[in-house]
Amino acid sequence: MYKHILIPTDGSALSEEAIRQGVAFAKSINATVTAVTVSPSFHTVSRDTMMVSDTREQYQKDCEDRAERYLVFAREIARSSGVPCESAHVVNDHPYEGIIDAARTKGCDLIFMASHGRKGVAALVLGSETTKVLTHSKIPTLVCR
Repeated sequence: MYKHILIPTDGSALSEEAIRQGVAFAKSINATVTAVTVSPSFHTVSRDTMMVSDTREQYQKDCEDRAERYLVFAREIARSSGVPCESAHVVNDHPYEGIIDAARTKGCDLIFMASHGRKGVAALVLGSETTKVLTHSKIPTLVCR
């Protein structure tokens, strides 16, 4: 069965629930977990409020801080469940590509992710990253609702 599960997170409540369920699933099949979060690269002009920073360096620091907050949650859930867990922060303008690349790079044989993440206009404009992963990945993907 599956030995190494990738669990993406964007810090949303749904992705936190996917982490809980993904770690529980990993424990039940004696698998390891890698949690990943994806940040867009710095752009001097952007509509994304997450990208509003003074400088490229400040933006990078803000992204790293945000990623660490998201990933520490996954590491803590895994630790308390006794599941080995790595974490990764990936920079890619297309989150689905970052997720798929991380799964390949880390040797994951399953992606376990939330059905959707952020809400509102950003979700409508960007579309569902989960749908894009399902469409483009050759790695099996389990979707958590």
